[in-house]
Amino acid sequence: MEPGCVQAAMAMGDVSKKASARNVAVERKNLITVCRFSVKTLLEKYTAEPIDDSSEEFINFAAILEHILSHRFKGSGSWFDGQRCYWDYIRLACAKVPNSCISSIESMENISTSRAKGRAWMRVALMEKRLSEYIATALRDSRTTRRFYAEGAIMLREEATVLTGMLIGLGAIDFSFCLKGEALDGKSSAVIDYTPYLKFTQSYDYLSDDEDRQSVDSSTSDDSVPEHPYIPLVAEEESWSTKCRKMEQRFKIVNAQKGYLEELVRLRESQLKNTEMENKRLKARLEELQGQSQQEKKDLEAIVLELQDQRSFPSTELLSVEISLDSDSQRIEGKQNGGAWCTGDKSHTVHCLPHF
Repeated sequence: MEPGCVQAAMAMGDVSKKASARNVAVERKNLITVCRFSVKTLLEKYTAEPIDDSSEEFINFAAILEHILSHRFKGSGSWFDGQRCYWDYIRLACAKVPNSCISSIESMENISTSRAKGRAWMRVALMEKRLSEYIATALRDSRTTRRFYAEGAIMLREEATVLTGMLIGLGAIDFSFCLKGEALDGKSSAVIDYTPYLKFTQSYDYLSDDEDRQSVDSSTSDDSVPEHPYIPLVAEEESWSTKCRKMEQRFKIVNAQKGYLEELVRLRESQLKNTEMENKRLKARLEELQGQSQQEKKDLEAIVLELQDQRSFPSTELLSVEISLDSDSQRIEGKQNGGAWCTGDKSHTVHCLPHF
């Protein structure tokens, strides 16, 4: 191969690796950002009443946290332990947590799959107000963490520390969950609803000071609805540095929204692909069942015809048995009447034997 072709192939490989690393970084950023927004909405929703499985905010938060714990997870285990889930990591990495709920989750009879156990652990940890403690303890076991997660995973990056910090605020909320029901079904994967986080008013984390936040509030108030949904253009008397700073902030917000939409499209494409695969599997199964049904129908028809033939034409064995029974009955009647007992031979000669 010519040196130019080799260099071109290497360059394409480098570009592909960079693109893959960039996509992984975007996934990390999006998941951490929506998790921050989800925690904020939970804190805003909480009142005196505990939050349970019926809360849409909690359902979305649980789905986001499950995606974070499953990000770049090494799902395939060894030949004897099969498919693994983030629960297998939590179970080992949090073994040293004092008074943990790990053993209780493992002993639950109504929960069998690893995914269902992971969801049960998440709910119990929230009720104990120790979710951040569990994840922080797991992160300290770096050897186990690297064993279960591939390079670029959130659990191997600095975003994991940010995650434990934002989860501390959930200790102020009272949660109440039932560990029996469809919420713990481990058959279906969790789905994130990104639409609540596309609102501009929740993007305050990109703003640097209170003045900019007030400008956002004024631009999104009910009294005056601007034509453009983002930060209004600054006044002419402001300095160019202020203009540049605000334009940069607006760009970050738009870019964040673009990332959310891309993540939502990627999720929908993945769901569509899984649905198509499941449809093909069900179609193949339906065709197989239809073939079996047709074969069973033919077998039943053959059995019915055979039974009808046997019913219409008695077999030779049945006829011989009937003739034998008739002959025996005639002999018995002859003895009872005291008469002669006559037998016939092949020459049709009848021999009558006297009765003594």
